[in-house]
Amino acid sequence: MKVYLKGIQFRTLIVVILFFGFVSCHQGAEYKENISVSEVNDIANNLPSKEIEVELKNVKIHPNNKIDQLKMIKSGTLKLKVKNVNKTTACIKRVTENFNAYIANLKYVNNSYQKENRFKIKVPKEYFDVLLDSISNYAEVVDQETINTQDVTEQFVDVSSRLETKLQVKERYESVLRKKAKTVEEIIYTEEKLGSIQEEIEAAQGRLKYLSNRVAFSSIDIILYEEIPYKEIKIEEVAFWTKTKEGLLFGWTLLEDVLLVLVNSWSILLLIAVGILFYRKRKRA
Repeated sequence: MKVYLKGIQFRTLIVVILFFGFVSCHQGAEYKENISVSEVNDIANNLPSKEIEVELKNVKIHPNNKIDQLKMIKSGTLKLKVKNVNKTTACIKRVTENFNAYIANLKYVNNSYQKENRFKIKVPKEYFDVLLDSISNYAEVVDQETINTQDVTEQFVDVSSRLETKLQVKERYESVLRKKAKTVEEIIYTEEKLGSIQEEIEAAQGRLKYLSNRVAFSSIDIILYEEIPYKEIKIEEVAFWTKTKEGLLFGWTLLEDVLLVLVNSWSILLLIAVGILFYRKRKRA
């Protein structure tokens, strides 16, 4: 029995020794791995010009994707039948001024059956709904009213993140240009990269500005029309005035033709006149 217990204790001791040996070996491996990474980082700090781009790829970006509020582009359309197009247009112009809005792309059409005015209003987003309701009050009949909303929050987040990344890369390139670019080749290479990233930054900034303007100012397309009562014209009246017009045109055309014949034949007329004068003088003699 004692021999059996001693055997168990011996095996337990062996297991414990092997366990601690495994742990110490694993820690040693991790330490060696950390040392290896540290050595790589030290080497990266002394990279030659050919490794500049590789170094820049290691830039850690922490974009701020937080947007204070949703970015929404609002637009609407109103088609209104009104009593007087010109007066209603003047009233709407006065109303838009009260909301810091303005009118653009105005087009006026006047034909035999209706007058129509089409224009676009740009209004600050906070006044969109109240201005839409105010304009609707001028209508005899609201034929069409639509409101569209486009969520561009995701585009804002994406473009903002890309812009922040490009700005950090630009900063790193500038640091490389100041501290690590020594030869002419290195300087030219880094400056070319800086020029390229600057173009991308300006494009992203332009896109953000465009989206910001679209969000800040909503648009309302307005169609105002006024129906003109149909007036029937008698066929006899049409025929008389048509014939009168045709007669005047024919007479004028005939007069033009006669004048052109006289102008073109002036030499013949001159010879005839000279011949008549010569004949009269000879006859008197």
